[in-house]
Amino acid sequence: MSNALVKTDFNFPGQKSVYHGKVRDVYNIDDELLVMVASDRISAFDVILPEGIPYKGQVLNQIAAKFLDATADIVPNWKMATPDPMVTVGVRCEPFKVEMVVRGYLTGHAWREYKEGKRTICGEPMPEGMRENEKFPQPIITPTTKADEGHDEDISKAEIIARGIVSKEDYEQLEKYTLALYQRGCEIAAEKGLILVDTKYEFGKKDGKIILIDEIHTPDSSRYFYAEGYEERLARGEDQRQLSKEFVRQWLIANGFQGKEGEVVPEMTPEYCDSVTDRYVELYENIVGEKFVKAEVADIAARIENNVTEYLKNR
Repeated sequence: MSNALVKTDFNFPGQKSVYHGKVRDVYNIDDELLVMVASDRISAFDVILPEGIPYKGQVLNQIAAKFLDATADIVPNWKMATPDPMVTVGVRCEPFKVEMVVRGYLTGHAWREYKEGKRTICGEPMPEGMRENEKFPQPIITPTTKADEGHDEDISKAEIIARGIVSKEDYEQLEKYTLALYQRGCEIAAEKGLILVDTKYEFGKKDGKIILIDEIHTPDSSRYFYAEGYEERLARGEDQRQLSKEFVRQWLIANGFQGKEGEVVPEMTPEYCDSVTDRYVELYENIVGEKFVKAEVADIAARIENNVTEYLKNR
């Protein structure tokens, strides 16, 4: 689709390497800066879907930028500038090899474990007698290892420290930052009539200092419920109204695709892709509380190249 950016191949001033992720392409500038381009690719069930979603990259990049700014008093973060609606430029850090997942509610992966009879996850106890989507007495941190290949895996604090993946001192600081960021995210969400259900944070180190990196509080890294009707739905055992990309996964499942061998991604018509754009815009406007302003998409790659090159020359 001409108005969706699904592939990038830039050559910025000082560029040393590029990493193409599922959604983001990260350009290393002089081993000092990272230029992170949020593409319009969309993934589900660990598969990059064949069509891009117009404006999705802009939505994710701008939500993350706003939340990085809104939490900079809690922990230093990597962001320096957003020279383009789809791009964040920031400091290059050495990433910790764990993702800090924090859960305020029993849902998703935690609920699936609970339903199987497990009462601990990543070494964290889960009380008896809980219902799906019920609030935990206190948020719990359920870290995962950052896999170079394949799926990330659950791991406990004790195992992270015992294996030397993160030092005890650093890990305990990551815990404090994670809980404080989640608390702030919950407060901001509540102002918008939303519940921040669970989310994940990634951290790195630069000159011995812990830095918050990557994206935060976006619908790709977080799950939101609408606050209105939450208690009633919980009492009736009904599904909660969600703000996340869960609706894409549900559409794929309904059309016979869950990423398993031999399954084929259903046709993503222009009309379907536009409907997903509308949902992402709705996510943005609900989460941020501002009208979404669509950027010019006549030639997205040229726009990004010009904006980033200009920034790098003048920094």
